Amino acid sequence: ASNALPLGQGVWADIIRNRMAKEGLHSLIDNAEGDNGWCLALVEPDGERTFMSFSGVENQWNADWLAQLDIPRHSLVYLSGYQLASPCGELLVQWLEGLEEVTPFIDFGPRIGDIPEPLLVRIMACRPLVSLNRQEAKIAAERFALSQDVEGFGAEWVQRFTAAVVVRHDKDGAWYFSAQTSGCVPAFATAVVDTIGAGDSHAGGMLAGLASGWSLDDAVLLGNAVASWVVGHRGGDCAPSREALLLAHKDV
Repeated sequence: ASNALPLGQGVWADIIRNRMAKEGLHSLIDNAEGDNGWCLALVEPDGERTFMSFSGVENQWNADWLAQLDIPRHSLVYLSGYQLASPCGELLVQWLEGLEEVTPFIDFGPRIGDIPEPLLVRIMACRPLVSLNRQEAKIAAERFALSQDVEGFGAEWVQRFTAAVVVRHDKDGAWYFSAQTSGCVPAFATAVVDTIGAGDSHAGGMLAGLASGWSLDDAVLLGNAVASWVVGHRGGDCAPSREALLLAHKDV
């Protein structure tokens, strides 16, 4: 995997860079001009959260940065809705359209309603694998005039875009739909402490599974496992090791 999170120069960039260094991680895009953004997360006693996000260099992509990225064929390319809804979204989509034989993995997040219609049409023409939570799926259903029922939504999505979609229903598991298969993978029981990073963690688990050649349903299962571990721990940067994950779900 190659990490291309742009890192800038400033207080927030240093916090991110130092935290990544502790995990043995680095970015292909480092020392960009300007600081990184930050997010204030308000967590309720039941684990639910509200975000106030402030954008930085991570959403200021330019052609020079993109030229530094070597994307082999058959790669998975992760993009977030925060990037695609930012002013650099047009540039990122243009770059994505020029890649050959890659699978975009897009987590639109709460920005799914903020992406202009023409750009959203171009994004979907790249046939990405999209991951949505239940609220985002409702917004998508309204934008694309699809069924509000999850099974109807998934079937219509695949027919419309010829691409897979995952709809995360938290404790009720995650639905997946593709041209070849569909179903619902149950969630793992856990005591919720903090839901920050739940969606991102699910995406990370899925990407790890898909990159290992796993089927879509097994990748969703891994996403469920990682997300359940993360929501049972405080903080949004607490992804489990393989050993911790196996220990937590040794009965599965």
